[in-house]
Amino acid sequence: MTQRRIPAVFMRGGTSKGVFFHAKDLPADPGERERVLLRVVGSPDPYGKQIDGMGSATSSTSKVVILSRSSRPGCDVDYLFGQVAIDRPFIDWSGNCGNLTAAVGPFAISEAIVEAPADGMATVRIWQVNTRKMIIAQVPMRRGEVVEEGDFELDGVTFPAAEIPITFVDPGGAEEGGDSALFPTGHLVDTLQVPGVGAVESTLINAGNPTVFIHANQVGLDGKELQKEVNGNATLLAALEAIRAQGAVRMGVAKDLEEASARKLHTPKVAFVSPPQSYIASNGKPVREDEIGLTARIVSMGQLHHAMTGTGAVAIAAAAAIPGTLVHRVRRPNANVARTVFGHPSGTLTVGAEVRQADGQWMVTQVLMSRSARRLMEGWVRVPSAGSRER
Repeated sequence: MTQRRIPAVFMRGGTSKGVFFHAKDLPADPGERERVLLRVVGSPDPYGKQIDGMGSATSSTSKVVILSRSSRPGCDVDYLFGQVAIDRPFIDWSGNCGNLTAAVGPFAISEAIVEAPADGMATVRIWQVNTRKMIIAQVPMRRGEVVEEGDFELDGVTFPAAEIPITFVDPGGAEEGGDSALFPTGHLVDTLQVPGVGAVESTLINAGNPTVFIHANQVGLDGKELQKEVNGNATLLAALEAIRAQGAVRMGVAKDLEEASARKLHTPKVAFVSPPQSYIASNGKPVREDEIGLTARIVSMGQLHHAMTGTGAVAIAAAAAIPGTLVHRVRRPNANVARTVFGHPSGTLTVGAEVRQADGQWMVTQVLMSRSARRLMEGWVRVPSAGSRER
């Protein structure tokens, strides 16, 4: 039986990559659309390899993006993100991918969803459908084409590329106008009672994506671990998941622990932070204590991320700028709160945040960072028909 052929572009954005689609090219029925997208990526795969799909068996590469021209005033493109589970038939639509955000503007321009100047910087105003927030990307243009080559280096990405500055506008809160939900519990620090782990101090913040921050020493870590030291430790991963699930319930992301671990896999993230430390990054590059303001690691879809999620960086920037959070506590004393350099497994990243306090409530005006993106492949993906045999 002939496979369905669907126009698609395979893109890298930041330290992630995924399959990009026009909304008009996918089935309108949500159930059928999900079946198609799972098959595109190669999930569910009991072998954990996604051999029969476009995914590469990591949370950073098992992703889909759906774009369309925006009808929302002041926005150019609607961006819907799906985090595809590897081992189960599930796509989590509950949050954003900050890394793939960098590829949205270039895709939208190249695919004529939005207009751009022939030369200079194109401003693309993105409506992030999952989080209901605006993001502004500055995309370099030359002779009517998106500039992809350049000398901007992003730790976690092998080759340099063109820089894409990104502004996350009003990223705090779960929904539009949700500044009051920046800290969903109303506290800068909460204590989670986690079975099998004990009492865990945490900062529960909703910026970029919901994130649960803990100190590395609360799970017996020093904070500068790399993937191989965490992802092979089933006991540690179970403890981190238990903390994440408790945080999800406390933040109102999930109604109970079962839903948190079964249906809310993408959000919240759990991250562990520690004071600035010297270590050797995954590519052999030295990270020096005096070059960073803090050390951070984040777990995505049950595994330590090889670098840092884009939305995790947004959460770090916001929390680091607000006195009293765990992130602020571990950062270098007297550091510039509007500019945070932190160490992650692949190197370092610089982020900036503007925060303010009104009526006793903290608000995040914007978070800024730079990423890069590149079109890896374009054409069509092939999807077996619904009648073909599935496991």
